[in-house]
Amino acid sequence: MYLERVRQPADLRDLSYAELDDLAGEIRDFVVSAVSDTGGHLGSNLGAVELTLALHRVFDSPTDAILWDTGHQAYIHKIVTGRQRQFEQLRQQGGLSGYPSREESEHDYVENSHASTILSYAYGMAVARDLGTDDHRHIVAVLGDGSMTGGMAYEAINNIGHGAKRVIVVLNDNGRSYAPTVSMLSASVQSRDERANHPSVTDVLTERLSHALTDIRLNPVYVRRQRRIEDFLQNLPVVGHQAGSAMEAFKAGVREFLQPPSFFEALGVRYVGPFDGHNIEEMEHALHNAIELSADGPILVHVLTQKGRGYSPAEDDDEKHLHDAPVFDPLIGPPKAVATGYTQAFAEAIVKEADADERIVAITAAMPGPTGLLPFQDRFPDRFFDVGIAEQHAVTGAAGMAMGGLRPIVAVYSTFLNRAWDQVVYDVALHRLPVIFCLDRAGVTGPDGASHHGVYDMALLSKVPGMRVLAPSSAQELAQMLHDAVGLVESGPIAIRYPRGAARQVTESEVGSGLAARKVRSGSGACIVAIGKMLEVAEKAAETLAADGVEVTVWDARCCAPLDPDMVADAATHARLVTIEDGIRDGGIGMSVGDAVDALRTATEVSILGLPTKFIPHDPKSSAILSRFGLDVDGVVAAVRGD
Repeated sequence: MYLERVRQPADLRDLSYAELDDLAGEIRDFVVSAVSDTGGHLGSNLGAVELTLALHRVFDSPTDAILWDTGHQAYIHKIVTGRQRQFEQLRQQGGLSGYPSREESEHDYVENSHASTILSYAYGMAVARDLGTDDHRHIVAVLGDGSMTGGMAYEAINNIGHGAKRVIVVLNDNGRSYAPTVSMLSASVQSRDERANHPSVTDVLTERLSHALTDIRLNPVYVRRQRRIEDFLQNLPVVGHQAGSAMEAFKAGVREFLQPPSFFEALGVRYVGPFDGHNIEEMEHALHNAIELSADGPILVHVLTQKGRGYSPAEDDDEKHLHDAPVFDPLIGPPKAVATGYTQAFAEAIVKEADADERIVAITAAMPGPTGLLPFQDRFPDRFFDVGIAEQHAVTGAAGMAMGGLRPIVAVYSTFLNRAWDQVVYDVALHRLPVIFCLDRAGVTGPDGASHHGVYDMALLSKVPGMRVLAPSSAQELAQMLHDAVGLVESGPIAIRYPRGAARQVTESEVGSGLAARKVRSGSGACIVAIGKMLEVAEKAAETLAADGVEVTVWDARCCAPLDPDMVADAATHARLVTIEDGIRDGGIGMSVGDAVDALRTATEVSILGLPTKFIPHDPKSSAILSRFGLDVDGVVAAVRGD
């Protein structure tokens, strides 16, 4: 067992390539076993095994900074940097994070769980190194899982190239993000894979020429000679300029024919590859040469990997190659992923609305499956748009579609909409455009931790002029809200936010309509205003209080902005008001309700229950997190009693 001998990256350097291949197999078995027990990101890590081993054999972490984008492909990095034993507690409360974590290890620099950011970090660290305040020798940015579809990555690589920063970029190209990657940079790779079983003579010749050119361009001797030739041509009397230009034109032509990703070179970043991302020896050779060549500026090393490699259930998963997985039996693999709960309710509702209104289009940022849009995509392929990991573009693209007469529905995780805040405010709301935002995974999300809790949406969106913010408390409410939104959106944007997991099932009589709140029960003891999924907690608290002789009024707010004036007026007639929401308390909906009641100049005492303004760590049980902050039955009962 080679895995037992690896406690730090240096332990990898004594192994032969044959032993490394055995180690790679052991690591894959270990990762499958660990993730089957706790859930987590599987496919991307199975594809990055050999790449990670090669990186840690060539570079000396943490003296060399190895930066991961996206962070969910860093499980192997964690294993070889001394955290193997901690995988028993992967994504558990107080256990190992599912992403790089600065608190866990000196080998982790960036707690990166949102894509397309690492090149910006690398640029900044390179600037600090060059100015003498950072002593990192090499800065290596590893991109993968579609992170080159995000705009920040292009902004950063433009600066890296323009500033000639000594950054080594490793593009881990598995042709996918969550779904297949939306990018022309990997399109040639995907088409080559499709032709692999039946290559033409031209394909074979092109492939060989491409590898030959890559070998030449990785050779430092060639690079030095090339520079001398270019200097010689440029200095020729009379014709020097024309000769130099001709040489550049010839090189550009060859690159365009053999290496479509020469796009990078136009930005000042040397490109080499593609290489076999599962051949450690080949990658080590490429990385060693990249180190030498990086003395003159940035270089991108393009490697091709297979997401889910070595585990047949992942390889055979056409949708996402087991990008992520719940707890499962490793012998048979996880069951096929299907939308459940609120996501399933949305999936059914949007198809129904689109059947009735051909103007409706759906937009996702690389997550058609997790947001429930696969049925829509199957039914209306010409009205479905996956823009890649590019939330800013998704929102402004939706604005353009709305301007053109369409009725776009943007389906995105709550936490990822934060990335498009400027676009929501100034590109959609300022123009009062008919765009509907459907925010999945709102509230506390559990095992993915601080970066994925969707706790800011209500506080932020409720402050956007003209924005209507809806929060369903059941699957039926979500369907009703989407139906109502299609009509209401004519006067401006609407956001519907709903949580991860199971959705309550209720009768038709328990469903509201439009922007009105719904009174669930009446009582004189106190008033509870519940937001979204917290209605269930409020109702149980009311039952507990009733058993002790305290009858309370319970409102399902439904519409967080604008607030229903009838609900506010009724709440103001009670001596005590308690609000409960699964978003941040400061600036949240509870505070808005409290302010509205205070404006009526009543003596109502207001208690606002919500999440603190702090980063909340991961816990597989979202309910445990809510209980920790008093967002449970006991917390509501105590607030009503004034405890």
